[in-house]
Amino acid sequence: MTSFSIHTQATAPAASQPLLTAVQGKYGFVPNLLAGMAEAPNVLKAYLDLAGATAAGTLTGLEQQIVQIVTSRLNSCEYCVAAHSTVSDMQKLPADVINAIREGKTIADSKLQALQQFTTAVVKSGGLPSTGDVDAFLKAGYTKAQSLEVVLSIGLKTIANYIEHVIHAPLDAAFQPRQIKLQADTKAA
Repeated sequence: MTSFSIHTQATAPAASQPLLTAVQGKYGFVPNLLAGMAEAPNVLKAYLDLAGATAAGTLTGLEQQIVQIVTSRLNSCEYCVAAHSTVSDMQKLPADVINAIREGKTIADSKLQALQQFTTAVVKSGGLPSTGDVDAFLKAGYTKAQSLEVVLSIGLKTIANYIEHVIHAPLDAAFQPRQIKLQADTKAA
């Protein structure tokens, strides 16, 4: 099996070093997945830029975490489910909502449930949700712009999920309390 480096600021390619320094400053540590992305500076930069664009949208922090955890669960990325569950805990987001999406269960809040359903429809259909899926999302109180933000967030997380599947970054100690073993039935296809 091919092994990928989990870079430090000292071992990363020169173009990745300032990016890792910025990540360190933002989070207080460099998550292993981002340290692995540092192998390709353009990939790490693109991911961080896309993460910034996603965060600048109109979806709330809770809504963004729902999209990212649902996407990661459906893409069988245990690393990202654990990481975003930890971020959700740090942001003091409702544990019942986060645990429901981790387990693929219904969310009691109907608007958030519509978000989970729309995200699931987009991921499972490979980006081809039905008109009914879009209409149900909009009827729940979301905007057309927010439907596009969901797609952006799915794209961001799919990149991270797929990179994790290639590099197999070890789960950071900070994320281990929210470690999860996903079942085969969570797969998108």
